Amino acid sequence: MRAIICPEPGPISALELREVDDPKPRRGEVLIDVAAAGVNFPDVLIVQGLYQFKPSGAFTPGGEVAGTISALGEGVEGFAVGDRVAAVIPWGGFAEKVAAPTGAVVRVPDGMDLETAGAFNLTYATALHALQDRARLQPGETVLVLGASGGVGLASIDVAKAMGAKVIAAASTAEKLATCTAAGADAVIDYTTEDLKARAKALSGGGVDVVVDAVGGRYSEPALRATGWGGRFLVIGFAAGDIPKVPLNLPLLKGCAIVGVFWGSFVARQPADHARNQAQLAEWFEAGRLSPMISARFPLADTVDALRVLAERRARGKVVVTMG
Repeated sequence: MRAIICPEPGPISALELREVDDPKPRRGEVLIDVAAAGVNFPDVLIVQGLYQFKPSGAFTPGGEVAGTISALGEGVEGFAVGDRVAAVIPWGGFAEKVAAPTGAVVRVPDGMDLETAGAFNLTYATALHALQDRARLQPGETVLVLGASGGVGLASIDVAKAMGAKVIAAASTAEKLATCTAAGADAVIDYTTEDLKARAKALSGGGVDVVVDAVGGRYSEPALRATGWGGRFLVIGFAAGDIPKVPLNLPLLKGCAIVGVFWGSFVARQPADHARNQAQLAEWFEAGRLSPMISARFPLADTVDALRVLAERRARGKVVVTMG
């Protein structure tokens, strides 16, 4: 099979397309013929050796796939050859085949094509866990989404609207903000030209209830200052590269909470709750309440270009690598 190989942590440009042996599913694993692999910011970090988890030796990056099961490992129950499935894995996804443990595998909802499935699971499951389990979002509350045109950002807009919230989307260009409006955002803020704190407080009538922050950097503190009494600030990631340091008197004065969102650990620690969330997402998709957006598709041979789109903050929605 063909696979993208990272010989060692370093620049994205060093990735290589190689012919390698097909993987064989071990006990408790299924072999997936990959149709599409979602591209996510952790993929950029892991290639460069900057992620919290580091594979040893040469490896294939790519943590999100969708395709069809072609073989079963020993002891597998509940899946069959031919099933359409998606999986989130640490790495291995930018390849024509991947072996995945059944605990990481879910069925693709009816009516969802495999390219969309390859771009759906990680961002939408993260958004639902963040807003439902961590923020306890209620209908009628206001959500401010930072980096709102990215994969997690657009998924957060979609999920928040499905939960009955009002959404304020913040991004850096008019084009990105137009994408957010098309995705259902009720209001937008260009945080390169507008005062993020003042504008968010004005649009929310005094302060937002929830902040979704997968970006970090210099906009985190003004977003925290834009929360109202009892607000919840969701820490999801640091795509901007900088981990912000915030004054801890702000949560005290506002009675607000800074809440960590580690979806991967949630899946491992609370599998039953994760399964509930997956069922909720499938139900909403089948009912037409979610509209995942793929902004760019790249063939496997152009995986380097796909990763650069994310590394350079040019993505609007999800980017996928397809096997053709």
